[in-house]
Amino acid sequence: QVQVVESGGGLVQPGGSLRLSCAASGIVFSTYGMGWYRQAPGKQRELVARISLRSITDYADPVKGRFTISRDNAKNTVYLQMNSLKSEDTAVYFCNVGWTSSNYWGQGTQVTVSS
Repeated sequence: QVQVVESGGGLVQPGGSLRLSCAASGIVFSTYGMGWYRQAPGKQRELVARISLRSITDYADPVKGRFTISRDNAKNTVYLQMNSLKSEDTAVYFCNVGWTSSNYWGQGTQVTVSS
């Protein structure tokens, strides 16, 4: 059974940083791309960043230069380092298995950027 568990969200001031983690099990992690998505209140879920099995990365325009996605295959974990956070980054952040979205989602972790 595939399981995806996100952690690391919280409340942070504008300009601050957070690192999200996503642990996946039930798959051969090293053979899958992984993605981070977010959903703000009243908005559709959107892709934030993704990383291929060969660690090729892709970012949504609003986060380029501020967010960094990485993976540790030994730990079956993908990370999202978020710097220079803005109020518009406030959302629930979800992890997903695959370079393109799949049915395997985590429960999400809330990120709130506010002073």
